[in-house]
Amino acid sequence: PLGNIQKTLTKESAKGTSRYLPGCGRKILPAWKFNPLQQEPVMPLDATSPVPLHVQLKETLMRVIRKGKYPERIPSEKELMEAFAVSRTTVREAVSALVHEGVLEKIHGKGTFVSSPRVDEWLGTLRSFKETIESMGMKPGVRLLRHGVRKNPRIAGILGVSEYYYVERLRFADDKAVAIERSHYPVEIGRQLTGCDLNSVTIYDVLESSGIMLHRAEQKITAAMPSRADAKTLGIAPGTAVLAAERITWDPQHRPLEYLTSIYRADRYAFCVSMRREGKS
Repeated sequence: PLGNIQKTLTKESAKGTSRYLPGCGRKILPAWKFNPLQQEPVMPLDATSPVPLHVQLKETLMRVIRKGKYPERIPSEKELMEAFAVSRTTVREAVSALVHEGVLEKIHGKGTFVSSPRVDEWLGTLRSFKETIESMGMKPGVRLLRHGVRKNPRIAGILGVSEYYYVERLRFADDKAVAIERSHYPVEIGRQLTGCDLNSVTIYDVLESSGIMLHRAEQKITAAMPSRADAKTLGIAPGTAVLAAERITWDPQHRPLEYLTSIYRADRYAFCVSMRREGKS
């Protein structure tokens, strides 16, 4: 990816000599200017600055990413070390900070990539996952993981039934895994779904087209730790925290229609709320 790198060195660097700041032994870095994709000069790192080198590198990479110079994968550690004349530790600290902030994501065995835009779901309206993703201008996707009739007493009690229909699906935004949804319905409602392709349909559309009206819902959102299996399905490291949502939806007669539990990648999904301060009497 760095075939077009343009390196403009100081005379001292070109000769292979090193310069040091008097009295402190800190090396002055070569004034390299590069942009791997566009050959566009960028400001070199300044070893004389009180700002740590890894912070300077992080901010430089952030600027380049925001300009769209890295549409997918960023250069490797070695390429960044050579381009900016810094140590591997400096590169790793800068990249790790951007991964922590959700700007970058590491894929084992493939490299480090620019993250997709995060999904922001504004609460207050009962919408399907598909509607939420499309409202962000992104492409929704789904893959069925498992389904069938179950009899967990706690969940059955929430729905007021003896058994229920269970659907577990992996949800995508722009082809990247975002969430695992586990939906539970009274069996008579589940029958409406048995003839559908659960790898593609929007369940709310199916229910409403069958005359089943989704009227009101209550939802609770918490932080949670995923199981190893769920972490693997979402493509995150074990021990990575996720957002967990639990929701009950009722019809106009206040009969429970759906009990939904979902977990979301916190680096790709956020719940947003608009608030205002009410006047005091």
